[in-house]
Amino acid sequence: MNETRPTAPRPPLAGRNFPSAQQEATLAPARPEQAPSGSSYELAFTDRDFLLREELRPVRMQLELLKPELIQQEHGIEATVVIFGSARIAEPAVARQRLDEAEAALAGASDRAAAEAALRRARQGLAMSAYYEEARRFAVLATTASRGLAQPIVVTTGGGPGIMEAGNRGAAEAGGPSIGLSIVLPHEEAPNPYITPALNFRFHYFALRKMHFLMRSIALVCLPGGFGTLDELFEVLTLQQTGKVRRRPILLVGRSFWQRLIDFDWLVETGMIGAQDLALFHFVETAEEAWAHIAAHYGLDGADGQVPAPFPLAR
Repeated sequence: MNETRPTAPRPPLAGRNFPSAQQEATLAPARPEQAPSGSSYELAFTDRDFLLREELRPVRMQLELLKPELIQQEHGIEATVVIFGSARIAEPAVARQRLDEAEAALAGASDRAAAEAALRRARQGLAMSAYYEEARRFAVLATTASRGLAQPIVVTTGGGPGIMEAGNRGAAEAGGPSIGLSIVLPHEEAPNPYITPALNFRFHYFALRKMHFLMRSIALVCLPGGFGTLDELFEVLTLQQTGKVRRRPILLVGRSFWQRLIDFDWLVETGMIGAQDLALFHFVETAEEAWAHIAAHYGLDGADGQVPAPFPLAR
């Protein structure tokens, strides 16, 4: 009786010819005690000391550009709406609690002037907390509306607390993903908990972070903020003014705040900018008004459900 012998599996035609970098990185010497000591013997791509050398800055910058780019490609993200605003604006419930505490502290304060100053700040903080709710509601609107689009629009923030938290929170409450672009700072707080974990990025270089804010953005929504918000806002205004990027809606939420902060008319009057530059941005008051402006700009209420292709800066 003839026995059928099992045949060995045939090798694949397109099999890997060389070990992967990951495989090489995990290989340990057969006799560790005989492995040469010192950083020079380590594989270059696993040698932390080597990668952090001053001369390797161009490589690190390339990696910081490439890592978020590849991950967003893997998740099919091609269109984002960016929300800028202060990390110091608290949600209304927290702002109300701070006001209650300031009022209680004033009653028994030994330094009444300091307590009154703290009370004024707390009252202002409660007033500004309305912008937290606008950012949160805008993210809900954008995330919900984008479900019907062929290419969803993903909310993106700087990843921190305040207005940034509100943006990521609104997207999460609407059941959608959102991106956080955090950066290493001396007194950095942890990223807010509402960012989609796979889209929670951390940067060392401000310049690379700025590029990722713009590479997929179809609009920027700027709520009140300080130096960081102004830095990002004027970066985009300058790029659009000089034609370095394709134009997109830049919406300043809260006309009274922005017009008191920046006298745009004086810039025109003194010849620092042209009157046509005032068309680079628009004032809005509410989340609904902001989303309606974006939808009208791109015709998102139309039948095709399309959003623009990535901007030239992205490639």
